[in-house]
Amino acid sequence: MSRFIFVTGGVVSSLGKGIAAASLAAILEARHIKVTMLKLDPYINVDPGTMSPLQHGEVFVTADGTETDLDLGHYERFIRTTMSRQNNFTTGRIYADVIARERRGEYLGSTIQVIPHITDEIKSRIVAGANDSDVAIVEIGGTVGDIESQPFLEAIRQLRLEVGASNALFIHLTLVPYIATAGETKTKPTQHSVKELRSIGLQPDILIVRSDHEIAQSALKKIALFTNVEEKAVIPLIDAETIYAIPSMLHQQGLDQIVVNKLGIECDAADLAEWDHVVEMQMNPLHRIKLVMVGKYLDLLDSYKSLNEAINHAAIHSRTEVAIDWIDAEEIECNGYAVLENADAILVPGGFGARGLEGKIAAARYARENRIPYLGICYGLHAAVIDFARSVAGLADANTTESTKDTPHPVIALITEWTDENGQVETRNEDTDLGGTMRMGEQECRLDPESRTYKIYGCDHIRERHRHRYEVNDNYVAQLEGAGLMIAGRSPDNTLVEVIEVVDHPWFVACQFHPEFTSTPRDGHPLFTSFINAALERAGQ
Repeated sequence: MSRFIFVTGGVVSSLGKGIAAASLAAILEARHIKVTMLKLDPYINVDPGTMSPLQHGEVFVTADGTETDLDLGHYERFIRTTMSRQNNFTTGRIYADVIARERRGEYLGSTIQVIPHITDEIKSRIVAGANDSDVAIVEIGGTVGDIESQPFLEAIRQLRLEVGASNALFIHLTLVPYIATAGETKTKPTQHSVKELRSIGLQPDILIVRSDHEIAQSALKKIALFTNVEEKAVIPLIDAETIYAIPSMLHQQGLDQIVVNKLGIECDAADLAEWDHVVEMQMNPLHRIKLVMVGKYLDLLDSYKSLNEAINHAAIHSRTEVAIDWIDAEEIECNGYAVLENADAILVPGGFGARGLEGKIAAARYARENRIPYLGICYGLHAAVIDFARSVAGLADANTTESTKDTPHPVIALITEWTDENGQVETRNEDTDLGGTMRMGEQECRLDPESRTYKIYGCDHIRERHRHRYEVNDNYVAQLEGAGLMIAGRSPDNTLVEVIEVVDHPWFVACQFHPEFTSTPRDGHPLFTSFINAALERAGQ
């Protein structure tokens, strides 16, 4: 049976529960413990797939084609376990499934209540998500005290009783704020947060207290006294220069030893050499480049969380400091190319909708004409194809039907049929619901042996993750190829374009998939590393 670690947060949101939980998982993995992770989100949306990136941040896509919370991206970057649809669920999903069963009569006429029906469903999903792991770390979204997360908190209270205190423990993250005018840190918010937890029957076993200042031992002792937590189990976590240093920081504080002792796990000592190497490379770059990213969700850069991390990983493995200049695509539409002039490389990421499209197309054109290394991802591929169709292939009014339904040259169009990760044929049309109707998840791509992309990956068949509704229109492929565009990657059945390249260019690659979802700090990703190396070459380094 799996053992469980339940991670909650208090005082304020955005404390870094996901990073802390993933860092603990990394240490346990380094002790040769089989770990998995779950994220329970308290919002009513069935999944984050139709939520605005400006509110929720990035939608992370798992290999099995599930749209999940961005914290699952942290999980996969910190541990080797691959996440799936079992590793993330929302209040909305729980209620939708319970109500659907009630409508089918599966509850035999019972009155459906939060307790026991909703909490039982939550518990069963936690147990299923734990699968065959030694330890399942379960992160509860939201902040303790909020009404939204109460069913989750009640469920984990019950589950601990059911599996026994020796098989489950609670970790609570709080903020210990520093009051500059007083010149001291304040423990009272943490005390109140734990009091809130205890009022619903949850006593933390471990406290991780976050701060941007050193926390005095006297303050840690006070927190332990007022929260009924062992002093050694009050773990201070100060802001780190890099998130990849946090596993070592928590290990030095003895967090993992407390966990294995409380759960009665016999295991090896932690070997964090890989993480120390990552930090050493990140903190000591040898080169510097300027990368311009042309996006549209810039009010919340968590919208591009995996992408930022993938660039960071490439920077680590090339010992490069990458100065990222985020440019709103609409700024290029209004003010022209000036913001791109000093770029060593240009990246156009994914997105949806017509807003900012012309700015992204202009960025692709500027990179192509000025021989600047260019990486287009998803919508960035669409922008590159539209530019090439207009500027090189002679299709002056070429566009995507996503923004212009009556375009005379729909070089990008809504695909109506494709094969999913299980080999099943999926179909859609304009009336299909937005939620869950995209080509999604890990799928195979066949690379042209003559392509740059083949040389980058070092093989002719790759698997990458998708999340999109629109594709390169196959009816125009021959014309685009005739004008000099290289189709470097296709789906195995040859019907879908996956990668394009501009042949007479130092480095111009665009892909329909999202390689950022499979980049990790320890391994990097060949496409991003090659891209950064191309930028270094342009910069003369």
